[in-house]
Amino acid sequence: MRLLAIDTASDACSVGVVDGDRVFTLSEDAGRSHAERLMGMIAAAMAEAGLAFADLDRIAVTVGPGSFTGVRVGIAAARGLALVAGTPAIGLTTLAVHAAEARQALGPRPVLAVVAAGRGELYGALYDAEGRELEPPRAASAQALASFADGGTVVAGSGADLIIAALPMDTGVTVAHRRLSPSVGTLCMLALQTPAADGPPRPLYLRPPDAKPQAAAGVERA
Repeated sequence: MRLLAIDTASDACSVGVVDGDRVFTLSEDAGRSHAERLMGMIAAAMAEAGLAFADLDRIAVTVGPGSFTGVRVGIAAARGLALVAGTPAIGLTTLAVHAAEARQALGPRPVLAVVAAGRGELYGALYDAEGRELEPPRAASAQALASFADGGTVVAGSGADLIIAALPMDTGVTVAHRRLSPSVGTLCMLALQTPAADGPPRPLYLRPPDAKPQAAAGVERA
């Protein structure tokens, strides 16, 4: 399968291209400049792989949780390229990618994937040893999410230490990694294994945006 994978859900802007056994990846710290960098990175990765968009069998993109703006940029790019190329697009959550990477590193074990969400909360979800979702993604406190972990659970993501601190001593919970941004290589792998979707990818928003328009700034209409 030939695949393009995109992740812009955090500060990182990441692109992966798979052509059979060959995998090409690019990742940069984009801050808030995903829109400016993404298409150039996609073009560079596709050129390195020697592929045209018409060659692709699938396009995959992370749909959140994460940065509201970043998620929108990635999904818009994936949907637009899929439409032009006549290629199906699928969406994957960042938490599912973190959990898949943990299973790659530590074997088939249940994974609690958690990343920082601001406002004193984490985004988290629980997956079983085969990657099936046991507890869906949500925004919650570390204490609430820690209730899903037991001695056989692996914790992955930037919120791992907060989960460990919220657990009783000697629970035997293992930390796989502590990163905010998912691995684009793992995203590619998971995208190859995921069944095709019925519709285009859509953003996963677990709470309202932090920034809201000011009502007083609106222009009064007659």
